Amino acid sequence: MEARVARFEERVNEAQLRNPPTRELVRNAVLKKGASRCPVRLKRLSLDVIIRHGDALSGLFCEYPDDALFIQPYDIFVGFQPPEKEDRINPVEVLMRAAEWTDEWGVRWGHAFGGVGATPVAYPIQDWSQLDDYLAHRLPDPRARGRFDAARALLDQHRATKFCVGCVHLAFFERMHGLRGMENLFADLGTHEEEIRRLLDALTVYLVEVVRCWAEIGADAIFLTDDWGSQTSLMISPRMWRSYFKAHYQAVVEAIHACGMQIIFHSCGNVTAIVPDLIEIGVDVLDPVQPGAMDHEEVARRFGGRIAFCGAIDDQHLLGSCSPARIKDTVRRVVDTLGAPFGNALILSPGNVITPEVPIENLRALFEACHGG
Repeated sequence: MEARVARFEERVNEAQLRNPPTRELVRNAVLKKGASRCPVRLKRLSLDVIIRHGDALSGLFCEYPDDALFIQPYDIFVGFQPPEKEDRINPVEVLMRAAEWTDEWGVRWGHAFGGVGATPVAYPIQDWSQLDDYLAHRLPDPRARGRFDAARALLDQHRATKFCVGCVHLAFFERMHGLRGMENLFADLGTHEEEIRRLLDALTVYLVEVVRCWAEIGADAIFLTDDWGSQTSLMISPRMWRSYFKAHYQAVVEAIHACGMQIIFHSCGNVTAIVPDLIEIGVDVLDPVQPGAMDHEEVARRFGGRIAFCGAIDDQHLLGSCSPARIKDTVRRVVDTLGAPFGNALILSPGNVITPEVPIENLRALFEACHGG
């Protein structure tokens, strides 16, 4: 399986190197300056779909290369592993079978056989009395040796011709419920304000330094992720979100802009209630404008021209179960709603990772439609 994944990555990377420059196309879309078409980012894949479709999938990327490159310095679930680490965790191995492992933050992760991704199953801050020790001794070093080596190698290859986006996953909310547990964190927001704010302060310092590291190696933008939405609303009240989190996101956004980069903010679910806040603090692009959770026509009417968009193609129902013709029609409708009226300020992409049940003929329809076919 490792060889199959490595071959896929090699073929896709070679195709990107052969592809004509598209950096300014994406930049114009992100900055709402008017782009000749909507840029495309389709390399948003689960490991399982790469293994299932292999050469057929990499062949689509060779035929239709992405315009924006989203670069992960290490696997989101396994996390950073220093070069000197002896008992290294193999992401392909643990994400293709039932497995558990502990990341650099002290979070214990679990993957169920046949599942996609991983979920925290044990948490390093079991009690708030442990916070002082955690902040003093266990918070990771954003400048740890080797942290950005893999990202730097890709940026050196592509930054002259491609819009390169550095991925910073699990920013505040997701990191905190990894450290405390989801149920505990929801209770903490009402009972432990002082501790929550101290942890947020420490995470802000960490994230600002990570941002500076990405700038130093030449990224054009930061992809900052925190899943706030359910299918219908935020998971906490907008008032509580503003009280605890808004200023910390603003500090990170300001650091990104101070480094000459743009920010693509990712939050699954319905986050309509805080889009005005995200615009106010300077977010450049909202991702993924999740179909089925957010009303695209309402989003376009209220926020089009004030913020760019990324995503917007339904991965929950459309790609896996609808016909190729339906997929093409839907992509065109997304462009007509969120892209074309606003100078193509839309990066076409699935709303989340493409999973292995999507048939290859549907993937071809997606690629063709996104690239104008």
